[in-house]
Amino acid sequence: MEFKDYYQILGVEADADTPDIKSAYRKLARKYHPDLNPEKDAEDRFKEVAEAWEVLKDKERRAEYDELRRYGGRPQNDFEPPPGWRSSASGESPNFSGDFSEFFSSMFGGGFAQGGAGPRAQGFRGQDIEIEMPVFLEETISDVSKPISYELPVMESGQLRRSKKSLKVKIPAGVGDGERIRLRGQGAPGQGDAPPGDLYLHIRLVPHPVFDVEGHNLLVTVPIAPWEAALGAKVTVPTLDGKIHLTVAPKSQSGQKLRVKGKGLTSKIGKGDLYAVLKVVMPDSTSPDVEALWQELAQKAAFDPRTEWGNKGGGKS
Repeated sequence: MEFKDYYQILGVEADADTPDIKSAYRKLARKYHPDLNPEKDAEDRFKEVAEAWEVLKDKERRAEYDELRRYGGRPQNDFEPPPGWRSSASGESPNFSGDFSEFFSSMFGGGFAQGGAGPRAQGFRGQDIEIEMPVFLEETISDVSKPISYELPVMESGQLRRSKKSLKVKIPAGVGDGERIRLRGQGAPGQGDAPPGDLYLHIRLVPHPVFDVEGHNLLVTVPIAPWEAALGAKVTVPTLDGKIHLTVAPKSQSGQKLRVKGKGLTSKIGKGDLYAVLKVVMPDSTSPDVEALWQELAQKAAFDPRTEWGNKGGGKS
């Protein structure tokens, strides 16, 4: 099994703090998002980046991953965990699948469903299996079918072994982060004539490179030029199902929010809203002519944004 170096994937140091890791994730996710990057390997790179963030954002998983990494894991190695190693985080969601790698599933999936891996008495119902299902925000707009693979504990000739099972599951529109979807009879087989257990999908919304989620609402940062903030402008803003045009009013400020009804996440009670958060961005460089215009503006405006501090005079205070 190939070891995944999540720090290398995100291009950060092993001692990077969570905000730096999140910043690196969002930059790479935006770069490789399939809707924004037409290259053939963009989707695979996007999933790899999302998997790295899923581990490193969680304090417990990151600590366990660091332990494995110190044990000797390096990319391209035929990696095996230390003898007897088991993720303590696997109790929360014992199996993982969906768009994540075999390494992720093996290291953090746990293996068997909660309740122990031992064989059940003859005639007992099969174990329930729980799988974490990553879902992209775009996939919540309408019903979507996703392939999954997971392992089941089965008894053969008195020996307990793992058997791999694959199927396609329907993820309903409006599914939310943390929801559980029950698939009857798709868990471990029962003993004797007893029925099989059920499969439970734990929905985890994958962090998006453009949108932040607040409940069923979405937030998107909209960069605007200083003159657009001063004079007003029409700007193009992305949504989950296409682009829209918004009007920025004159004298707009950084941090100001523009509400777009019905462009948030779908839910069972309706649709949330999209909030476009304005951010005034200065040009990286300017020509002498543009510098002269700024100087002229400073003189004619005679504006001091810090008057509440008791400054006197113009903007040079």
